[in-house]
Amino acid sequence: MAENTKEKITEVALQLFEQNGFHAVTVDKIVKTSGVSKGAFYHYFKSKDELLYSVHDYFITYVLDKAKEAYETCDTPTERLNATIKSFVMMFDMYRPHVTVFYQESLYLAPEYFQKIKKKRDQYKEMMFKVVEEGIELGEFRKELPVPITSMAVFGMINWTYKWYKTDGQYTIQEIADLYADFVLHATLTTEALQIYRNLLINN
Repeated sequence: MAENTKEKITEVALQLFEQNGFHAVTVDKIVKTSGVSKGAFYHYFKSKDELLYSVHDYFITYVLDKAKEAYETCDTPTERLNATIKSFVMMFDMYRPHVTVFYQESLYLAPEYFQKIKKKRDQYKEMMFKVVEEGIELGEFRKELPVPITSMAVFGMINWTYKWYKTDGQYTIQEIADLYADFVLHATLTTEALQIYRNLLINN
């Protein structure tokens, strides 16, 4: 029941932030629209700022955990990169309202919350750098590719998905995730590694 109340407050706040902007929405408006007391709001969130922070924390924690899981469970850099990219794309379906509100309103994050988010974003970036670097060292990824540029290109390509992805669009989020992974792997793998990857696709 408690989690349901917290989720309800968050869902209502997401709708209001998306429609009206962060500054135009008051705590009073959030509690009135969600049908909870102001005491309930402050039980879960110290402030509207903390609520905005939690919105981003939901999805950055998800992708960070998925990247760690991919690193620990996959056997090769190719498999790790494939899994990391796909979980990143899937996040836009699972947390689309959170992503939309964050990108629209992230400038309003209080410094203390911005630093917490930055720490997790930096961890995620470092995970991607590590996978690409190891892929190059092991001869799976093309050695001429700079690690930072390759990694940031992946982020830049995928991040914009929230702008155009529609749940009722022509392609499912899984199909989009598969396409993104295919784009990146075809661009990064060596000729030999690419042939192995293609054989795996055929066999699967």
